[in-house]
Amino acid sequence: MKITSLTHLPPESVSHNREIQKKVMLKAGDLPHLTNFSQAKFAPGQVAAAHAHADMCEVFFVSQGSGLIRVNGTDYPIEMGTCIAIEPGDVHEVVNNSSRDLILTYFGLKIG
Repeated sequence: MKITSLTHLPPESVSHNREIQKKVMLKAGDLPHLTNFSQAKFAPGQVAAAHAHADMCEVFFVSQGSGLIRVNGTDYPIEMGTCIAIEPGDVHEVVNNSSRDLILTYFGLKIG
């Protein structure tokens, strides 16, 4: 068993944009197949650059705010309560195009 609390975790940088801060609740090795379970805060205008993962799926849940996620070149609006599943190989980018913070809670799962 492992218990974590967002209030006690140090902020870390998101790998796809060093200015975006996240808190990692679970890391690779904490559970089988899990790469991370994290929460990231995007300030207005921040973007996690387009990228893909060949060896993992990702699931994003919008905990607060709104923005867009671009998947394979198509823009999808996201807002509080939206859940997005990204398949291996999907090129994805998250954009906070709003005037308020966008908070995403997300996890990755290793495949293969």
